[in-house]
Amino acid sequence: MLLFALTIFSSAFLLFLVQPIIAKQILPWFGGSAAVWTTCLVFFQTALLAGYAYADAITRHLSQRRQAWLHAALLAASAASLPIVPAIAWKPVGGENPAALILGLLVVTLGLPYFLLSTTSPLLQAWFARRFPGRDPYRLFALSNVASLLALLAYPFAIEPWIATRSQAYAWSATYALFVVLCIATAWRNRGAVALSTPNDERASELLVAADRDAPSRPGADGFARAPTLARQLLWCSLAATGSVLLLATTNHITQNIAAVPLLWIVPLSLYLLTFILCFDHPRWYPREWLLPIVAAMLGVMAWCIADSRLTHELELQITVFCSGLFIVCMFCHGELARLRPAARHLTRFYLMVSLGGAIGAALVGIVAPLALPAHFELALGLIAASALLVWQVRRDPIVFGALGTMATVTAIACTVWAIVEFYDTTIVTARNFYGVLRVQQTGDSDASRHRSLVHGTIMHGVQYLAPQFRRLPTSYYTASSGIGRLLDTLHPRSAPLRVGIIGLGTGTLAAYGTPGDLYRFYDINPAVVQIAKRDFSYLADSEARIETPLGDARLTLEREPPADLDLLAIDAFSSDAIPVHLITAEALALYVRHVKADGVIAFHVTNRFLDLVPIVGALAKSQGLEAVWIHDDGGDTLANRSDWVLVSSNHALLAKPHIADAATPIEDHPAWRLWTDDFNNLFQVFRR
Repeated sequence: MLLFALTIFSSAFLLFLVQPIIAKQILPWFGGSAAVWTTCLVFFQTALLAGYAYADAITRHLSQRRQAWLHAALLAASAASLPIVPAIAWKPVGGENPAALILGLLVVTLGLPYFLLSTTSPLLQAWFARRFPGRDPYRLFALSNVASLLALLAYPFAIEPWIATRSQAYAWSATYALFVVLCIATAWRNRGAVALSTPNDERASELLVAADRDAPSRPGADGFARAPTLARQLLWCSLAATGSVLLLATTNHITQNIAAVPLLWIVPLSLYLLTFILCFDHPRWYPREWLLPIVAAMLGVMAWCIADSRLTHELELQITVFCSGLFIVCMFCHGELARLRPAARHLTRFYLMVSLGGAIGAALVGIVAPLALPAHFELALGLIAASALLVWQVRRDPIVFGALGTMATVTAIACTVWAIVEFYDTTIVTARNFYGVLRVQQTGDSDASRHRSLVHGTIMHGVQYLAPQFRRLPTSYYTASSGIGRLLDTLHPRSAPLRVGIIGLGTGTLAAYGTPGDLYRFYDINPAVVQIAKRDFSYLADSEARIETPLGDARLTLEREPPADLDLLAIDAFSSDAIPVHLITAEALALYVRHVKADGVIAFHVTNRFLDLVPIVGALAKSQGLEAVWIHDDGGDTLANRSDWVLVSSNHALLAKPHIADAATPIEDHPAWRLWTDDFNNLFQVFRR
């Protein structure tokens, strides 16, 4: 029994520990987008489904001895794919489908080890049931989820801050090799276990169909050994799919507006796993009678928070409501799964349907939604699905539960309609792809005030006034009073044309500063942004400078290019309000220095509602022996928004000029903070209080 417990615990720990390890390795290759994690979850859920299907198939069709030999051979073969370090050849060059590239990378780098880790829990539970008849194997499922939760919590606190990302991959690979030995030993020890039933007994049990097909299974009742009907299996799948949809949609909702980093990925996933642990450990953790009203109320609150745009930027409220709501609703989904679990002889089929639901939910959010939905409506639709499941599951309970479920469903539908109507209010163009949701809004009651805004997620990324006298004026974060505006006004009196690189295109507002002979080279990873900037805004077309718009992740592009000899390189890339962390590290700054002139300037746009990034950039500059100047602009006039820019250079004379120095604010030094690198970043330090 100890061998079973150790093997299942270690497999689950490795299974969930590898998720942030591999995702963080490839995150910089794909622009630091929050969709990287969503795509990874699609792979993880699909591989889990394949593992559960394998466990179901071999336990049904192979003897225990053949199962042991087959599984041991696959485990030995999987060691050949170690270590789990993605090959450089998988780095994108600019025109690929990022989701397909990520999935292919994960299959080649991690596919077989992850697949075999996925098989461990259901397969060993089936072996356990044969070796120890009468024992409850579902307690091992709770144990595996405890191990998964420990792995997720260990990563941001005990692993990520102390171990370099590449070293994490090598350490995981070494630990996986030890797991292979442990699992082979378990298979060998149990190669002679006797099957729970003969094929004839199994066939007879499948013919026992109760009048009430949806009644929960209970130990000791005749229905406990009853073969699951197709309707029951579809219900398992639906409950699991709903929980998976809410997990991924909630994660997207949180990370797109803060940062795509493991810390924020792990919170929703940990809550999701915790519900599995509680629900499958003991029925007392799922007090159904008083939890169902809370589920109905929470569904309504979450739907309201989605619909009311006034609450969008309330960070504390959003995190509290959606994390607690995810936990409550998943307690319902997984609590119902635990109530409906079958006898041990059918547990592999149960886990297969649960994993199928998880994979379907992940695919709906990660693959189907970006193709089928114009915006992030999948969270609202997931709430409607959860409400409908609640109504279905309480249809035989006291009428009050049905009434509450119906109210939750009506509220979710009404709020979804409200959110869609509000989304399209004043919107003239929408575009959605791997990198997020873009929309162009046009507002203004008069010719003089009419303007267009580019919105990514919930954040405005540029504004242009349409009247001829205003259309060439830089606005929003780029006005003459902003840090970048002051810098360009100071640089332009030079006799030689300027060479300017800008990471992040937006509407192309900075092109308004271009003069004849200048080169403005905008780097952007999102083809939809380039298309919108050229079609729906005129900053690029109106500019007097020569404009270039290379497509692809800026950091990867700069790594491939020879030194660009730039006078200015502006770092202005955002995913909604989230920061691509790989663009604000020591390695990134070293790359930027290579592309600017000795007296050139690197300008970081660090405006953010939630994160104070100014000290991070100041520390990076200091580590390179450079001077940093912070310019905060309150955005007092109609054209301007509040902005923060940090200008980094070795050219003290330029930064000391009155037009810049008079607006500068000292940067607070934090000597105890570790320098941000590709292997380390700490969001706890920079959250605004």
